[in-house]
This record gives sequence, C-alpha cells and structure tokens, in this order.
Amino acid sequence: MATEVEETLKRIQAHKGVIGIIVVNTDGMPIRTTLDNSTTVQFASLLTNLTQKARSVVRDIDPQNDLTFLRVRSRKHEIMVAPEKDYLLIAIQNPQET
Repeated sequence: MATEVEETLKRIQAHKGVIGIIVVNTDGMPIRTTLDNSTTVQFASLLTNLTQKARSVVRDIDPQNDLTFLRVRSRKHEIMVAPEKDYLLIAIQNPQET
C-alpha cells in the first residue's frame, strides 16, 4: 500500500507546473510533503480550515451532498484539494506552466 501511495505522489509531482504535494490528516497535521516545513505547515493549516468551511457550505445547501474536490486559483498558484475520509490531498501548481 505504501508503494502505491509513493507512486501516486511521484506521478502527480511529475505533472508540468506542480510545485508541491501535501497529504494532511483530519487534524490538519502534514503526513507527507514535497515542500519545505514552513510552507507545508502554512498551506496545511489554512487549507484544512478552508476545506472544512467549503464542506459546511455544501452540506448547508444540500444535507445529502458532500464536498468532493476544491480548486482555488490565484495569480501565483492553483491549489487543488481532494478531501477523503481520513486525509486531504493538496496539490499546488503554478498556473503559468500548465
């Protein structure tokens, strides 16, 4: 199972423009990362909170529904979050290189 995870992370990292990948547990603690520590902690904390709020919005609109993917684009980054039951997969990409 661990090798599958590593292969998946390497495959995502190999995509053009990908700056880094972070896997975060449900408490917002980074499990795996390809970024430096301070950047990882900042992204993990902020995106965990944003994902929880986005999930609440989706459920408030329709209690039978759930958040499946979150994508945020700014001038410098495109951030994609795939929330799962036990973790969040965060990919940070440079939108100029895609």
